[in-house]
Amino acid sequence: MRYKIIGDSCMDMTSELKGDPHFQTIPLTLQVDEQHFVDDETFNQAAFIQAVAASPNCPKSACPSPGAFLEAYQEADADMIFVVTLSQHLSGTYNSALMAKNMFDQKGSGKKVAVISSDSASCGETLIGLEIQRLAEQGLEFEEIEKGARHFLKEMKTYFVLESLETLRKNGRLTGLQAFFASALNIKPVMGGDAGTIVKLNQARGIKKALDKMIDIFVSDIKNSHERVLGIAHCNCPERAEYVKKMLERKMDFRKICIMDTAGVSTLYANDGGIIVCC
Repeated sequence: MRYKIIGDSCMDMTSELKGDPHFQTIPLTLQVDEQHFVDDETFNQAAFIQAVAASPNCPKSACPSPGAFLEAYQEADADMIFVVTLSQHLSGTYNSALMAKNMFDQKGSGKKVAVISSDSASCGETLIGLEIQRLAEQGLEFEEIEKGARHFLKEMKTYFVLESLETLRKNGRLTGLQAFFASALNIKPVMGGDAGTIVKLNQARGIKKALDKMIDIFVSDIKNSHERVLGIAHCNCPERAEYVKKMLERKMDFRKICIMDTAGVSTLYANDGGIIVCC
């Protein structure tokens, strides 16, 4: 059966996936003061980072409308459609995609649609998409693929180290965490995902030590790495991504490694210099 994998634009893509007709992303819209950026192929990361740095205000994002997802479902040349979104705890995108599914199902097209909250973001969404593709290419039925994808995301781990948590904090994405004010000491927290919410795992003075702590946590947490795909997303810092890749390769084997630069939404929240790792 024909399949389509639709992500919101926080699903950061490798150049290979951008050319894969099985994948499609629905853009969010970003705003810095009076400037609006559409998170699609026109997104200019350098211009966005510059606009954020020049503004005293916090950048914001707006999720796609249900209509944008509905149009994608209608136009998809596929019998099976799998939608992977930002964690429903972090964005309204999941609800938009789900509302569109309900409207689409009522039309009785015969296509099957599954909407999956990734409990993650960035390369976490990407890895779920890749797992869906792996299962679909085996010729599995829709229900088996959806079940496999949901099991995969429960097992997947997400970690990140950012230069600043201010955008996440000001946009209310650190709910339940104590405010973290340590910039004067150059303290960098190591963060992770826990059932779709953000938790603090550790901290270190300086970005390199924080990355090293993240790597140590990763090595301790991840089992059977040789069966898994490693995803590394970076915001305008390929050298840091290569460092993390090199250090993890020294300690573990992976089925595949994907490195990707962040698109708009991940750039907004990761900020210049941020690193996200999923497996």
